[in-house]
Amino acid sequence: MIGSIRCSGSFKGVIVEKEANHLNGNGNGNGTGNGAVNNGANGAARSEEPDMPLLGYNKPNPRKGRWARLLEFLRLRKSSSSETKTEPEQPASMGKILNLMKNDVYQVAQRFWEFPAVVTKPLQLVLSLVLVWDLLGWPCLFGIAWVVIVQLANAACVRSLIGKEKLRRVATDVRLQVTSQFVEAIRHLRWYDWQSKWLENIMTARNEELRMLIVTGLRNVGIAATNFAAAALFPVFTFFAYTYIAGNPLPVEVAFPALQLFTMLEQSLKEVPALITILLNASIAMGRLLAFMAEPDKEEGDDLRDPYEIKFEDASLAWPGHHKPVLKNLTLSFPTGLTVVCGKVGSGKTALLQGILGELDEQQGHCVLPHTMVGYCAQSPWLQNMSIRDNILFNFPLDPARYKKVIDACALTTDLANFKHGDLTNIGENGVGLSGGQKARVALARAVYSQSSILLLDDPLAALDHQTAESIVRKLFIEPKSLTQGRTVILVTHRVDLLVAHRVGPGTYLADQVVEIDDGEAHVLEADEISQEIEMLSTQPGTPATSQEEPPQITTEEEEGTAIPDKFIEDETRASGGVVARVYWTYIKAGKLKSWAFLITIYAAFRFIMVFNGWFLKSWGEAYEGIEARPVASLMINLPTAAKPAVGIANSTTSGNLFFDGLPNPENDVRPWLMWYAVIGLLTTFLSTLSQCGLLFIIYVAAKDLFARVIKRVSNATFRFYDVTPIGRLMNRLTSDIGMIDGGIIQPLQDVAFHALTWISSMAVVALATPVFCVFALALTVCFFLIFRRFLPTSQSLRRLEMVSLSPLMSNFGILVDGLATIRAFKAQKHFQTRNIEVTDAFQKMDHFFWSLQAWLTYRFDTLSAFSTFILTALALYQGLSPGLTAFVLTTASQFVDATHALCKVYGQLQMDFVSVERVVELLDVEQEPSGDVDPPAAWPTTVDDIKFNGVTLRYAPHLEPSLCNVSFAIPGASKCAVLGRTGSGKSTLALALLATMKPASGSIHVGSIDIARVDVHAWRQRISFVAQDPVLFPGTLRQNLDPLDEYGEDECAGVLRRVLGPGWGLGSRVDGGGRNLSQGQRQLVGIGRAMLRRSPVVILDEATASIDKRTAAAIQQVLHEELRYSTVITIAHRLEAVRDATYYVRLDAGRVVEAGPCNSNSSNGGGGGGGITATNGAS
Repeated sequence: MIGSIRCSGSFKGVIVEKEANHLNGNGNGNGTGNGAVNNGANGAARSEEPDMPLLGYNKPNPRKGRWARLLEFLRLRKSSSSETKTEPEQPASMGKILNLMKNDVYQVAQRFWEFPAVVTKPLQLVLSLVLVWDLLGWPCLFGIAWVVIVQLANAACVRSLIGKEKLRRVATDVRLQVTSQFVEAIRHLRWYDWQSKWLENIMTARNEELRMLIVTGLRNVGIAATNFAAAALFPVFTFFAYTYIAGNPLPVEVAFPALQLFTMLEQSLKEVPALITILLNASIAMGRLLAFMAEPDKEEGDDLRDPYEIKFEDASLAWPGHHKPVLKNLTLSFPTGLTVVCGKVGSGKTALLQGILGELDEQQGHCVLPHTMVGYCAQSPWLQNMSIRDNILFNFPLDPARYKKVIDACALTTDLANFKHGDLTNIGENGVGLSGGQKARVALARAVYSQSSILLLDDPLAALDHQTAESIVRKLFIEPKSLTQGRTVILVTHRVDLLVAHRVGPGTYLADQVVEIDDGEAHVLEADEISQEIEMLSTQPGTPATSQEEPPQITTEEEEGTAIPDKFIEDETRASGGVVARVYWTYIKAGKLKSWAFLITIYAAFRFIMVFNGWFLKSWGEAYEGIEARPVASLMINLPTAAKPAVGIANSTTSGNLFFDGLPNPENDVRPWLMWYAVIGLLTTFLSTLSQCGLLFIIYVAAKDLFARVIKRVSNATFRFYDVTPIGRLMNRLTSDIGMIDGGIIQPLQDVAFHALTWISSMAVVALATPVFCVFALALTVCFFLIFRRFLPTSQSLRRLEMVSLSPLMSNFGILVDGLATIRAFKAQKHFQTRNIEVTDAFQKMDHFFWSLQAWLTYRFDTLSAFSTFILTALALYQGLSPGLTAFVLTTASQFVDATHALCKVYGQLQMDFVSVERVVELLDVEQEPSGDVDPPAAWPTTVDDIKFNGVTLRYAPHLEPSLCNVSFAIPGASKCAVLGRTGSGKSTLALALLATMKPASGSIHVGSIDIARVDVHAWRQRISFVAQDPVLFPGTLRQNLDPLDEYGEDECAGVLRRVLGPGWGLGSRVDGGGRNLSQGQRQLVGIGRAMLRRSPVVILDEATASIDKRTAAAIQQVLHEELRYSTVITIAHRLEAVRDATYYVRLDAGRVVEAGPCNSNSSNGGGGGGGITATNGAS
């Protein structure tokens, strides 16, 4: 037990450590986009990473690594052996790593339980054969020959099973991968009403997994059937040789001892091949683990050189696993001070930072990289589910003075004042409780607070309003004794004007160095080039002057309310007591009632045949002439036959004439008896095989039904459910618990049914022979029940605690993968490995207590069983029964004791395993999003339909403060509306309200004359487009990402692609999972392309161009103005060029509308398009 637990914990720790140092990190890299992969000859941005595409799941993958070949074999049932020798293995995907942690580690660790069996089971088999030889002599060789022949045939089945088992595990990898991607992207899918398409893809992967489950299951059934046939027909061949060939009689004193030995042999013949199969499966799992461990690690730097030096000499760098360089002919060095990196969207700016961090492959040239801690702020902020303070400190000790200065420099003072608990506010998973700008500033504060001498800042100003960004630049880079003084700072930004335009002397600029990257090539700008860049930026439309004052940091009592709860993530619910009957009933219904009835009938028939088999042997032994049916007790102690009068069925048991009067005396002709015995053996084999097939069918149907229902419920849950449920917790239920439903409960289910029927039939048979046995059976059952009653509640609680403690382990691993680039930069791998050890220990502690309780139960049950067998033997000996009936009763009574013992154990195991079913069934009760009861007109909304907010108050949950409070305004139809306000003022909440992701606590939102709260949400979301600041992309092609539902033609998609991404890209260009091979700006352009393709009547842009350079953003604004001129466009933006064409604006502050109206109104804001916006944006 201890070895199994330690092995499991050690393997989990090793997997986490491996992933932390893995060359091909499986996370999204925190914005590690690749903007230079699109310049191939055919314009296809190809990825060589092993993402299983959510889109086009059934299409073959052209990549031919071993993993991909197995996957293609799985899909197309053919392989490409000719290419096997030339292609390298692909790195492990996220789905495979999850499968390794959840299933393969378990397969290996549990084999410690089989170590004693490796010795005892073969020894038991040998001893059984020796004892059979001693009892029957050479005739047993016929039976042994039969067993050898069957096992040789079984070896072929085992080899076939191993091959199919590998494919089944690959199918599970695929299902876990697509499920993981679905769960991570569920909000975005719901916003576009695309979840149905992804559900189809998930169910395709699920069906393939279940198909392989049936394939491997049928092979397991075949192996079990041959083993059963070997055991069932072994006595037939042996008795045939013993009676027919050798001419020996088969009296009771030979038949029943032989039967007991045959039972031992049967058990060995079942367990030894099963043990071999289990060990072979473990070897497959071990091979997968070793293959993952053998993948290359990220190389560490040379400790002998300057740890702070950064230099590239004619270097070309590529993303891991890619052959095409993303940065070419790079000759750069980075002095102490500020280096600004600029360039067009997708030019390779983020790749440069990743190259400095050592995350890219060096293809040529020489690189000198830092091998010390680096303060890294990723383009897509990576935050942990903890307080703001803990996120900023990032495991560094608190220095109050430095911490306060960092908070002020990163413009977080006002935000923290508005939170009820200040910097102790928990922000939820990946900062879900913060706005985009707040997340960017917290990530920036983390990098600045660190003691690192090198800061890599990847566009942290993109999501900030102009005044906030200007304040941060002034306090971090301009003021004397700033937090960046004496540090090497490399800042990627599109807002070059904020950093370059400040002169610190004649001909000298704030930035010590300005690097422009174009198409993967870097160029250091000279002073005159910098001047030209500044002049160009100053002429950009809508670019605000840098002299505007920072807005006052106001903290009023009204603003102190917040929608962030004390504890953002809710604790995982844990049931108490036994698994309720409703859970069993849900599972039974999922498996179909008719199937269960058929299975129970087969089990009953099987048990009847087994009892009949014992009766037949008793009758066969007593059928020989000269065998007197005297009570066995009188033979032992010379009592008269009548001393213990026979009762019950004993009065009708002489010579077996109850059922077999028509058979000849076996001394004269033993062939009919042998024939009947062979028929019984064949019938039991057939019924056993049929029952296993039936159970496999039930498992398949129930697993398919439950998973389909659960994933659909999750996909239609309220958005609040996603806010309070960590991805790790949800994935735990969709992996571990679903895995238990897929196969883990097969054996307990079968054992409970079989042992229950054995218990009933054995008690009935023995009670008929010896009625006094009923009293003993009742007492025995009560003893087992009392022990079991103490065991079951505790074991169930421990199992639930075990499963709940597994969620933090999965969440910690997910956090590590998502933030891998940041964690490596901060050299924080050891910290996360230590945290993994802590959560693993918590899980292992529950696991240890659980198995210790199992040992407690086993000791008591084994002791009680041994005592019961002794009492039963004494009762049978002194009941005045014939030798044949005594042997029959003893055999059946022994089965009763074993069944009582086993039934308690396997029922307890079933209860514990059904905790997984219980946890899955809980997801069936997840609150569903109201769908609305109004089917809107086909032409709604029209270009003249206004959007009206009438006294709208919105809360994320009933117990939270409102995020929007009594909001009223109207946006004219077909207008271009700018939504302004400081970070956290409620702008994104307003957008989510328009998407109907939450229902107003009061008031209404009308589009035209229709209240959207009453409209079918699917119909509404199909007619509105939302472009988020951080769009989610999926593995597949650009065509599939632009139009996942395949609703538009090739020409339309190609036209949109040309307008948003420009030349060099094709519809077939490859996109990795999460868009990892695209820059953040390119991902935003793809999101804009989706909106342009749909041309919805209402379009919402939430900081949709924040990560795009100003020239590209201006061009995109012109494209949007042309393409969406008839749509109502609502733009949330901090950069004024993004709303320069606005005709209407709404300004929010602390969840209230403080100003709204047309942009050219006669107010102090100034007239003309966008004039009012420029003034009001001062508080943005």
